Amino acid sequence: MATSYRSYAEQGAHYFGRAHESLPPGPITGPAAWRGAALEPSAWRVALDAEQLEGFECALASARATGKPLAALSRDDFPLPPKLAADVARWRSELTSGRGFLLLSGLPVERWGGEDASRFYWAFGLALGWPGAQNPQGDLLGHVIDTGDDRANPLVRLYRTRSDIAYHCDAADAVGLLCLSTARRGGLSRLASSVTAYNEVLRRRPDLAVRLFQPFALDLRSEERPGMRGWIPVTPCRYQGGVLRTFYHSDYFRSASRHADAPRLSSDEQALLDLYEEIANELDVRLDMELRPGDVQLVSNHTVIHARTAYEDEPGAGERRHLLRLWLSL
Repeated sequence: MATSYRSYAEQGAHYFGRAHESLPPGPITGPAAWRGAALEPSAWRVALDAEQLEGFECALASARATGKPLAALSRDDFPLPPKLAADVARWRSELTSGRGFLLLSGLPVERWGGEDASRFYWAFGLALGWPGAQNPQGDLLGHVIDTGDDRANPLVRLYRTRSDIAYHCDAADAVGLLCLSTARRGGLSRLASSVTAYNEVLRRRPDLAVRLFQPFALDLRSEERPGMRGWIPVTPCRYQGGVLRTFYHSDYFRSASRHADAPRLSSDEQALLDLYEEIANELDVRLDMELRPGDVQLVSNHTVIHARTAYEDEPGAGERRHLLRLWLSL
């Protein structure tokens, strides 16, 4: 039976099928080459108005009335009024050919509760693109919450801990986070333009910049399977038609060396990764934002890298930081 979402393999094949024609002739310009210090919040934050919220509420009621589980919902089950559908199309365009990220705020997640918030978020993903599985087990909505897993375990996915997470991209055109509740302290979302990071590497170390267009070993970690090699080659940067698309995963590039058959990083490759992350962490390059309940952060995995600062939850049985994660093909 046909589904309205993509499998993990289908989504990954779509995302990594980035065309490449040549090395860029020089620095890359355009809206995706932003610097955090130069952006006003009004440029990327969309406060949902009463008309938009009413449209979403009505579409959610329609989806709820079907009685279908999330995986069985289709775009037709979440009908948006024409004006709101045009807004969604504009947000999609911002991800694919604009700045590469935005934040919607004002969704009534406390009133909805977890079940309706999940139903809305999945259906919203259907309106925006094609949601996809986030692991080989087929999980469709990720719960970003501290489960007590040990960061030191090389197979643990760090979104299940409260530790900091280094810059990376996910294996889908875009990733979305819907905030249900916040931490007591910390947990800032950190973004940087991968176009700006490349331009700065090119300016400071042009001898290293070309290495971004050659494969690195990527550790598969928790997605390893018996009998399979524990790493795959992935090329960070691809360029075609004036557009740079980047996949970057600091921790997984570095930890691939735990596999005996994986190539070791050379001193130049180590220097390149160090420089790339140093640039992305510079105050004028990065953008930090705190997600509040009812916020939806949407981020392109082609032109933006994202990270997270460590956090602390309320002690005991107090409120815990909890976000829903969605992977999308656009």
